[in-house]
Parts: sequence; structure tokens; C-alpha cells
Amino acid sequence: MKIIIAGAGEVGTHLAKMLSQEKLDIVLMDPDEERLVFPNSNMDILSMIGNPTSLKNLEEAGIKNTDLFVSVTPEETTNVMACMLAHNLGARRTLARINNYEYLLPKNKDFFENLGINAMIYPEMLAAKEIVSDIRRPWTRQYWELFGGAIILIGVKIRENSLLVDKQIMELPSEDKLYHIVAIKRQNETIIPRGNDYIKAGDLLFFTTTKAHVEEVRKQAGKEDPEVKKIFIMGGSRIAIRACQYLPNNIRIKLIEIDKEKSHRIAEVVPSNVLVINGDGRDMELLKQEGIKDSQAFVALTENASTNILACLAAKRYGVFKTIAKIENLDYISLAESMDIGAVINKKLIAASYIYQFLLDADVSNVKCLTFANADVAELIARPKAKITRKPVKDLRLPHDMTLGGIIRDGEPMLVNGSTQIQAYDHVVVFCLDSAMRKLEDYFN
Repeated sequence: MKIIIAGAGEVGTHLAKMLSQEKLDIVLMDPDEERLVFPNSNMDILSMIGNPTSLKNLEEAGIKNTDLFVSVTPEETTNVMACMLAHNLGARRTLARINNYEYLLPKNKDFFENLGINAMIYPEMLAAKEIVSDIRRPWTRQYWELFGGAIILIGVKIRENSLLVDKQIMELPSEDKLYHIVAIKRQNETIIPRGNDYIKAGDLLFFTTTKAHVEEVRKQAGKEDPEVKKIFIMGGSRIAIRACQYLPNNIRIKLIEIDKEKSHRIAEVVPSNVLVINGDGRDMELLKQEGIKDSQAFVALTENASTNILACLAAKRYGVFKTIAKIENLDYISLAESMDIGAVINKKLIAASYIYQFLLDADVSNVKCLTFANADVAELIARPKAKITRKPVKDLRLPHDMTLGGIIRDGEPMLVNGSTQIQAYDHVVVFCLDSAMRKLEDYFN
């Protein structure tokens, strides 16, 4: 499979790094030569200095035989134009990064398809939606609705007070299958658990369950669930503005922006429940004056990861229950986890997980990269006579880096155990380490 990625910024470079592990034919294009230099990198990609809106450069990159063209430059107009040109020059599928929510409205889908743009991604909007999800359920580290909410994936940090601590997986109740533990993140290791694995305090557990049993997962994990009435947001980015627009209007939001002109512009576009404050979010006196002690959540969205982490730690000192930090440097994510930052927002991982689903030959409706674990969650459809349908789960000899988290059959959600037999056209939740993602095709095709 040949893939051309236009734009060697954060999203494009991370996507290229991730795909280079898959032994695919990758071309990374950017007009700035300096952005194509990767010291001490073993990426197996072809770097090319070129403009994605140049017909000559696209042809030199081999656009005619390209399976997927991805344009993720910072300029929306460049991305849209590049995909139109790539389509007309022979690219089979195209994807553009955009900054305009209107483009994603269902009524515009056919219009862009006719232009040759098969898919669009707005990373800031996806990041804002993750923030809203994190705030709605502050006791979780991650909360994702799969198959339209039929199956829920929950990441929870386990403390000493949890009913699960020091128990083996096989000891947990199995008669009424309320949840399934699909992964354990322990320090820097992600484990796909088996029956004899123990749960320890400090583990980050990933559960699959149904909406009816989310509360049971919370109780088992020993978590409080405070009502979020007041939020502080530091940094007036596009993500912050979108999050303010998506959050319920009964939540009081204080958005702190250090740039005076920018704070005035933000005040004109956010809802009435948002108070925009011109100031420094790192100023503890300012936070105390504005009532940080009475807030339940603190979201740090500046462009500096260190600033965001330190601000979240300060907020926790004042008793804030939920902290969320935007961290684009992947090396800082494990640091944030060790410091108990409640949730991490990373546009690179969000965008990469969305784009990744285009690359699997199996019928994939969704793929998510887990921020705190080197793992992915995929929603797949079992094809007739696929390997996954031939035997009960316990006899399939699934790789140790893969497990099944649940299925949707005839519209009904079901959790999976050893005796479950996957049937053709079942929608299946698969949890796997990075090393197993390409193995999915062997089981589902």
C-alpha cells in the first residue's frame, strides 16, 4: 500500500512514524526542508521537498499509484485543494485536515465527495469532544462510547480502596457478566490480561461494559463521582473555544487567556455561561481570587506541555477533582500519568487514530489510540467465513497481544467470554497492543 502524507507538522510526522512500523510505502512531503530532517530516527519513509498543490510535485511523488493521500498541513485551503488535485491525478482515497466545522455537516458530504475528498478531519473539534466526555465523567481517565454507545470503554486508575485490588482476573464474578477487563497499564507496561493476572493498586484498568453497568464499574473501582458545576480553562485556543461551546450551559466556565486582544475576541464567540478573564493561568493569587477551590475541573490548553502539567498539579493542590492537560510531546505523557494528571489531550494521537481506520482492509468503523497505553481499540465487522467466526473464542488461539471486548449482534450489545462464538456480521470490539493491529485483518477478512 502506498501512502502520501502532505505536511510534516506534528500530525503528519507522528502519522508517518506510526505507519513506518507497518512496512508500508510512505512518502512524507513538505515545502520546508528543515521539517523533513529527523535526527536519530529509524523511520522507513521517503522524505520529499515539495508543495502538495503543485501538479509537478504530486506526479513526482507518484500520486497516480497512491492508495491514500493525506493532507494535514496547517492551511485548510491547501489541504482541500491538494486532495482535489490528488484525486484527479489518480489517488484512490483522500483525506484533508480542516478547521471549519461546516464542512463536516452531513448535508455537505456529497459535495466534497464529488470534489474528490473522501474524508475530513478536524483535530481540534475531536479534542474538544474528548474534553467534554472527560468532564461529564470525572472519575474516569478515559471514557469512549463504541457502536453509538452500545458498548462503553472505560479507563480507570485503581487505588487501594478498590474492591479489585490484589484479586486475580479469574476471581472476579463471571456469572452475571457486567464488565470485561481488556487491558492493564502498569507503570510503562501494557498487559492484555489472562485469568491468572493480578490487579494491583496503581494499575490503570481498561474495562468494556454496557451503559447499564457503568455505575457498577465505578463502584468496583472505588471512585467518587462529583457533579461538575464549575470549570477553569487555561489558554484560549480553538480547542478551548470548541469545548466551551460543547459543554452544558449549566456549568460555569472561567476561561483565562494571557493575551488581551485574544481574550476580547474569545469573549465574543463563547456562550453566556463562560467568563473570559485576561490573565495568567499560572498566577495562584488570580486563581484563588476567582474561586479555584470551589471548582471541580481544571483544563490546561496552552501550547506548552510543561506549563499545562504544572498548572494541573497546582490545581490539584487546591482540591480540584479532575485535571486535564493538553500535551503534544508524546514523551511527556508518561510523566503526566505518573503525576496523576487526570486526562491527557493529544491532537496527534486523536488524528492518527482517525486516519488509521482508512488503512485496514478489514471492515473498520472506528479506531482509537489510547493516550495512556501503547494500545488501540478497533470496531470491526466479522465477514462470512472469516477466521474469527470458525471456533469459540477460547479455541481461536488469539495472539497474546489481542483480546475481544464485546460484540453487537442484531443491535444487542453482548460482552465476550471463552464460550462466545462470533458470527458473520457481528460488530466486534477488539483491544490490542500496537504490535497486533495489522493481525486483525487475518482474523476478520
